[in-house]
Amino acid sequence: MQTRIDKITNSLDKNKAEAIEVFDLRQKNYFVEYAIIASSLGSKHTSALLNHLKDDLKPGETFNNVDESGDWIVVDLGDVLIHIMTPEYRVKYDMESFLTALSTGKEGEDSQSL
Repeated sequence: MQTRIDKITNSLDKNKAEAIEVFDLRQKNYFVEYAIIASSLGSKHTSALLNHLKDDLKPGETFNNVDESGDWIVVDLGDVLIHIMTPEYRVKYDMESFLTALSTGKEGEDSQSL
């Protein structure tokens, strides 16, 4: 699995994705084992990063589903979910907070303390 994660992050990195983060969600009550978030430089770069991933990961990876909207692309590889977002969308939707809380087992703590 680590080889797959490295291959994904290396592809994103060499093609100028920024702030790449990997979240280990194994043993957490989530539908994938890993989630990866990366920032693009803009809408066109978001699409270009998807194309680079397709080229770099095939053959060998099955792209189960790809949900594209110029500012945010989600790639479902089955046990790995990749989010590629423009910086504006990344700030707006703040997936890091959710995934960090989930990966550390601290989801829901804020609501319990209220």
